[in-house]
Amino acid sequence: MSWRDYVRPVTPYVPGEQPKESKVIKLNTNENPYPPAPGIDVNAFRSEAAVAGGEGPELRKYPDSTAHDLVSAIAAYHGVEEEQVFVGVGSDDVLGMAFLTFFNSEKPVLFPDISYSFYPVWADLFKIPFKTVPLTEDYRIRPSDYMLPEGEVGGVVFPNPNAPTAILLPLDSVEEIISANRDSIVIVDEAYIDFAPEGSSALSLLPKYDNLLVVRTFSKSRSMAGLRIGYAVGSKEVIAAMQAVKYSYNSYTMNQPSILWGCASIKDDAYFRATVGKIVATRERFTKKLKELGFTVLPSSANFVFAGHPEVPASEIFAAARAKGIFFRYFAQPRIDNFLRITIGTDEDMDTVVSFLNEYLG
Repeated sequence: MSWRDYVRPVTPYVPGEQPKESKVIKLNTNENPYPPAPGIDVNAFRSEAAVAGGEGPELRKYPDSTAHDLVSAIAAYHGVEEEQVFVGVGSDDVLGMAFLTFFNSEKPVLFPDISYSFYPVWADLFKIPFKTVPLTEDYRIRPSDYMLPEGEVGGVVFPNPNAPTAILLPLDSVEEIISANRDSIVIVDEAYIDFAPEGSSALSLLPKYDNLLVVRTFSKSRSMAGLRIGYAVGSKEVIAAMQAVKYSYNSYTMNQPSILWGCASIKDDAYFRATVGKIVATRERFTKKLKELGFTVLPSSANFVFAGHPEVPASEIFAAARAKGIFFRYFAQPRIDNFLRITIGTDEDMDTVVSFLNEYLG
């Protein structure tokens, strides 16, 4: 026997490729093509977080372990109490903490078979039994599939809009799933909800359901993927349970710049809404162009589209685009291996993509 026999075997999550070249069109990781809010700059950090002597940012000290300023800003923005907000290093950190906190029974956790591919990784890592629920033939989540007899479900998690399909589950259908699973936690992963129609978020259901946890991120709509800010909103009891696990694992999860700049982003709501509006407009224009080129495009409520061509394999388009410095995301898995997930960039980015596809498809 050696130490190798005691290593936990895990098949890790595979993130999207991060090309080293700077002159590429990177549409494979759903990043926002626009800069963060104007208040997010180094000078603002130096002025607001300088030491008393004015020598520079006070990074030699630990940050506030409660991230109180950021929690307070998020709570005020959503009209909830501070005790209902949990923050972490990106929504992946928040989701992982939620898995660790709430999914501890011998009953399986349910999530879609075509969905965020980190879910089964966490389940394997934390030894959580799980069951994948097939999407319908048109790639939608069917609420009735999550309505098992009482006592048979250890939890539910799903993205809304779903990823990588980009399809939005209507709020009344989301509520059906939550209502049918009152004895377990239901996590609604809303990483892309800001690109969906107004009124789509499950946050409005929190007063009715103490088993609901809504998870959000600053990475997509707030252009802050590099700062790693995620958060969850739930009942006070649910958030307290997550805090207890967090402080048993890593007390100082949020760094000082992320706390400060996260607050600055929350305060500039006009910029946030304008940026989201531009992406949605570009998404609709690009979707129309793809359909004119013969692509099948699933209805998107996210900052990306999921599209496939009936005559040209997605794998070939993916490789040809990559050779031209255009990066899409391709998933070599059943049912979706003829689709490409294409992040919405600027209008100029998408015009370049359309020109490439015109030329490639002949």
